[in-house]
Amino acid sequence: MSAAESSVQLRRAGLCVLLAGDGDLPWSVVHWGGDLGDLPERSRSVAVEVTSPHVPHSALDAPTRVGLVPEPARGWTGRPGLAGHREDGSRPAAPLLRTVAVDVVDTDDAGSAVCTLRQRDDTLGLEVVTTVELTAQGVLRLRHELRNDAPQAAYALDALLPCLPLPGPAAELLDLTGRWCRERAPQRRPLQQGAWVRDSRHGRTGHDSTLLMAVGTAGFGFGHGEVWAVHTAWSGDHTTWAERLPTGEGVIGGGELLAPGELSLQPDETYVSPWLYATWSDEGLDGVTARLHDHLRARPGHPRRDRPVVLNTWEAVYFDHDLTRLTRLADAAAGLGVERFVLDDGWFAGRRDDRRGLGDWVVDAQVWPAGLHPLVNHVRGLGMEFGLWVEPEMVNRDSDVARAHPDWVLGAHDVDPPGWRHQQVLDLTNPAAYGYVCTALLALLDEYDIAFLKWDMNRDLVDTGGAVHRQTLALYRLLDELRQAHPDLEIESCASGGARVDLGILEHTDRVWASDCNDALERQQIQRWTGLVVPPELVGCHVGPATAHTTGRTHRLSFRAATALFGHFGLEWDVSRLPPAESAELAGWIELYRAERALLHSGRVVRGDHPDPALWVHGVVSAARDQALFAVVAMETSAQAVPLPVRLPGLDPGRHYDVEVAGPPPAVPPPLLTLAGSWTDDGVVRVAGSVVTELGLALPTLAPESALVLRARAVVDRPA
Repeated sequence: MSAAESSVQLRRAGLCVLLAGDGDLPWSVVHWGGDLGDLPERSRSVAVEVTSPHVPHSALDAPTRVGLVPEPARGWTGRPGLAGHREDGSRPAAPLLRTVAVDVVDTDDAGSAVCTLRQRDDTLGLEVVTTVELTAQGVLRLRHELRNDAPQAAYALDALLPCLPLPGPAAELLDLTGRWCRERAPQRRPLQQGAWVRDSRHGRTGHDSTLLMAVGTAGFGFGHGEVWAVHTAWSGDHTTWAERLPTGEGVIGGGELLAPGELSLQPDETYVSPWLYATWSDEGLDGVTARLHDHLRARPGHPRRDRPVVLNTWEAVYFDHDLTRLTRLADAAAGLGVERFVLDDGWFAGRRDDRRGLGDWVVDAQVWPAGLHPLVNHVRGLGMEFGLWVEPEMVNRDSDVARAHPDWVLGAHDVDPPGWRHQQVLDLTNPAAYGYVCTALLALLDEYDIAFLKWDMNRDLVDTGGAVHRQTLALYRLLDELRQAHPDLEIESCASGGARVDLGILEHTDRVWASDCNDALERQQIQRWTGLVVPPELVGCHVGPATAHTTGRTHRLSFRAATALFGHFGLEWDVSRLPPAESAELAGWIELYRAERALLHSGRVVRGDHPDPALWVHGVVSAARDQALFAVVAMETSAQAVPLPVRLPGLDPGRHYDVEVAGPPPAVPPPLLTLAGSWTDDGVVRVAGSVVTELGLALPTLAPESALVLRARAVVDRPA
């Protein structure tokens, strides 16, 4: 179509995007939200008119709609979509873009609908190509490509930020923050005039990064309210923001956060922004989550086979690597039903603590005189896969590679950047350093039968001299190169726990480690909010020892296992020392996970808006709504003596279900108060879906920091 045509409508899975323009003026998104139906041109014009800004007193003479690239030159006083300057000092004016082409590919509902818009500023010699893609699952993706068309002068790019308009009813904002061992904690506030900006300058996504920024109608929850949400899919420095101007206009967006002088576009060079993911739901946050999970699961590279039960050795042995001890641990793990055994930090040259050895990716001959072969062969002989911990982006100064190549340390000055866990960053933008680490990793993968890499990254990038952009791209390339050489290899993204959780890294890895904290109480919150974007099968969730190493809290096995159950289940614990009763209970939880993982890793994630903040409810419901698994979690003591009934969201009101307690004995944790005649005494109740979703179920008063797992199965015959 030509730029002179006035509107484009994209529709998928109940979500509609309406774009409009006026001749060669910049196009804008008029609507992204509920489906408006297949609108004729006249109705589109009315929709554009309804959403057009008016001219207030003491303002520009003509109304200005926020374009796909908001421009100060057209009167936009919020955050610019494009910022930069000519390095030769010429033509300092802000860009003034004009649309020269609009192309639409919209074939059938099974694929994405895509609108591509090309805009130019011939005076400045800049071209911006914007891709607006609406996937079959109702997820909107935007990105910009900026090309420097000037014949001679370089263009210093400061920012290129995709964004979308916010409608008037969007009145309340939710985003996430955090720290080490307490990632993705929610915070809410009214969306008022001004900007709420979440910048991340960690050189990685960051513990405090907002995985999702959501703006919705006042009081929106997991199961109610309209919500508009965005995610910036980038693993380096980035920004996500929402703002509303005094004129009433609002935007929400995100993109890469570039350091001064970091990106210089030479003539004919192009910069491509990260994808901004966006979606809408009128079913609260759970509706947003469902769209994002469906989109991720539809990717060609999404893991398809059953997610194996993992044992990671870190909290079991730390740096104390000993073949006899580790084979004993592997024997115990296999006996419990573990399917993947991962050897963590401490296996490579000189690595007896965290002060030395990083970067020397050869097996320590003193600890492993026969290499890793005896352990790998033993693990494989037990029927388990073997995995290995690596941290390829880092070096210790006390390492052979750093002594031989001190210039491979990433930094901007003649002294090292501040230390962090006694380590520095390996400069992957240096071809020699990149080649060294890639060759070393490929040699390990070629020699040993390694099915899985736990890829760690235990520090922020500091004083990089503007290298974060190139370092992030080099990381992506390195991951892809390893996976291309070993197509069956799975890689986990770990970064001091959960400091690199984003959809950028998940294009190159197979799961994320949500947090270094295995405390089940902390994990309930971490996993609850990580799951806003990342589906359970991509979130590593491990059962740790009874007393958590990171907090000192002590919890029953039933609470720890019920918490890990709703993710990619694993263990991080010396299970070779368990008494028989505890070993049998743990084996029962592993058996439950293996029986239910097909449901857990394909169904819709639901979270209940329970009125008592002390009691959380979450679960997974199958697409056919014929089966579900729920957890009722007592996070703390309640202010109420008798618990309120618990609704189980997502079930079909028109069907009947058998609801039963799931998990090995003691599946029902000791209650503080047992209700007379409670159905949990019998362990099962048959109930109408309408009752359990509207009125709920009566439950005993659970002790604080305990959980009850419930299984629901639809019954064929309706009870009399």
